[in-house]
Amino acid sequence: ADEVIASWVESAAHTVESYYGVFPVRRLLVLARPTGGTAAGFGTTMGHSGAAIAIDVGARSSAADLENDWVLVHEMMHTALPDLDGPQHWLEEGLATYLEAIARRRAGIRTSEQVWAEWIGEMPNGLPQAGDRGLDGTPTWGRTYWGGALFCLLADIEIRRRTNNEHSLGDALRAILAAGGNIAQSWPIERVLELGDAATGVTVLREQYARMAHAPVPVDLAAIWKSLGVAERAGSIVFDDTAPLAAVRRGIVGESVQ
Repeated sequence: ADEVIASWVESAAHTVESYYGVFPVRRLLVLARPTGGTAAGFGTTMGHSGAAIAIDVGARSSAADLENDWVLVHEMMHTALPDLDGPQHWLEEGLATYLEAIARRRAGIRTSEQVWAEWIGEMPNGLPQAGDRGLDGTPTWGRTYWGGALFCLLADIEIRRRTNNEHSLGDALRAILAAGGNIAQSWPIERVLELGDAATGVTVLREQYARMAHAPVPVDLAAIWKSLGVAERAGSIVFDDTAPLAAVRRGIVGESVQ
């Protein structure tokens, strides 16, 4: 069992490292808490005194049981962003939710169809509901995880659209990390947004934060899926490569953008 868990941790670390080009922190302590069952469970990531992840994992887990686990990759993604000073927990969780799917697709663990099926099914959870006060003021589960992920998807699309797929949200995140912005640091959101925008050459992050942080912003997901050329039909995902943003869609999940 120890070898199985060690291999699982190594695989998750490689997935995150492949996305960022480097592993986000020099040292990471992973505390695997044995539980009943055969799967990974709740995880939490901590910084400040040194990056650490505590995660529940079934003591009888086999390599096959953990093969499709997303939790540890999600937690490791947290190490690549500073602890944010303000009420932006939604960005911390949203980024990890968004990137986990992309990184596992790029590592060959998931298919593009699986990624888009998840997003089509789950992104509506991130839309503002009655009484919403914007992302900074609405700390519900849906807005924190999927509202944050939707923010990331919209930013990635817009950065790629404005730069003709030359730049992406990933470029912004790698620049933030290269400037020392990992979980061991506490930064104001403004510093994160400014560094990210500087890396892409467009001001998408600051504009989108100004628009979405303090007021509900309706998002037409059906129109977004159509422009990207992705649809769910009879339980299957189909792609339309003639759609206006089909190249953006391919770029997001790491397919050829040619």
